[in-house]
Amino acid sequence: MSNWRMFLTFFVIVLLIMGGIHGYLFWRLVLETEVPPPFSMALGWLFAVALAGIPLSFVLGRVLDKGIARLFVVPAYVWLGLVFQAFYIVLALDMVRGAAWIVLRLGGAGPLFGGPAGSLMAWRVAAAGAAAASLALTVVGVGWGLRRPVVKRLEIALAKLPPALDGFTILQLSDIHLDLVHGRRWLDGVVDTAIAQRPDLVAITGDLAEGSVAKYAADAEPLRRLAPPHGVFFVTGNHEYFHDLDGWLTLLGELGVTVLRNERVSVQRGDASFDLAGIDDHDGGRIAPGHGPDLPRALDGRDPRKALVLLAHQPRAVSEAARLGVDLVLSGHTHGGQIWPFSYLVYLQQPFVRGLKRLGGTQLYVSSGTGFWGPPMRLGTRAEITLIRLRSPEDRGEDP
Repeated sequence: MSNWRMFLTFFVIVLLIMGGIHGYLFWRLVLETEVPPPFSMALGWLFAVALAGIPLSFVLGRVLDKGIARLFVVPAYVWLGLVFQAFYIVLALDMVRGAAWIVLRLGGAGPLFGGPAGSLMAWRVAAAGAAAASLALTVVGVGWGLRRPVVKRLEIALAKLPPALDGFTILQLSDIHLDLVHGRRWLDGVVDTAIAQRPDLVAITGDLAEGSVAKYAADAEPLRRLAPPHGVFFVTGNHEYFHDLDGWLTLLGELGVTVLRNERVSVQRGDASFDLAGIDDHDGGRIAPGHGPDLPRALDGRDPRKALVLLAHQPRAVSEAARLGVDLVLSGHTHGGQIWPFSYLVYLQQPFVRGLKRLGGTQLYVSSGTGFWGPPMRLGTRAEITLIRLRSPEDRGEDP
């Protein structure tokens, strides 16, 4: 599918979904609370303009200068976060209200709150509370979203890792999403933090930027300063296929980053080594000819006695990885859910959302992401820079 058709499809889907959510909120928070004119009319125009601004912001973010686009796009994304919070809360209230109504009817009790007047007043109080809670959660979410990523440290034992490689460190960055909020200064800070960890190797598991090389190349320049002893490696995320794929693959090479496209390299320290493999994003094949994950190709000819670490943007890759004997998969994509309770919806697409998991003999680590996408918000999650220390069971007195 060509980029413009894919973008148009995405545009229409977003408009339909957001139109339904805006309509539902206007009905419940304005019409059902009987807000009098002219306030109801003013709120109607606000909802209509804000709704049109959400898909329009996707266009403006692509065609306008970053400084100008920021004035339109960032407010639209904050509104998007506010609307989702309001939707979850109002929907929950309606579900409780509906359940209470059913229980009362089955029990033969009278109407809720003593009749229409009491019900109206009760709903006005509930709607006001929902609006206040949504606004408060949005403010908190923006605050959390704009905080610097934390350094998350963990140790992972690999049964086939040689003792000579015990303590080998991989620093994972994922879902950086350079955009109108996160630019060069922010990435400079991320790179400073990464360098301070003194990793042996850096792995970037996709979704680097939200635009073309022409617009974001300067913002990505700090990646050039990453120079761990065993290199910097990258695999494509789904967003690489939305924005100037060939341009980004070329630029990454110029920045000293090795892109693994369904291939494998040996990471060696002295006579000891393990394999590092990387595959294209799951969605690449339907967007770009010649792309798409091919794990058997990446593993072709490998020595099964050697430990293997796989970089794959989406956690769903773990199922095939487990069948093919991969020891550890490093993924991202989910942002850890980014904004609670959206994380529950992510499970509809991915088997795991964040943290360290095990599937048979394969371990999976899902990063919560170094940046964010869409609303500059996080609730219930923190952006992270992950430092993974590999451990050899032999060296730690464990059975291999």
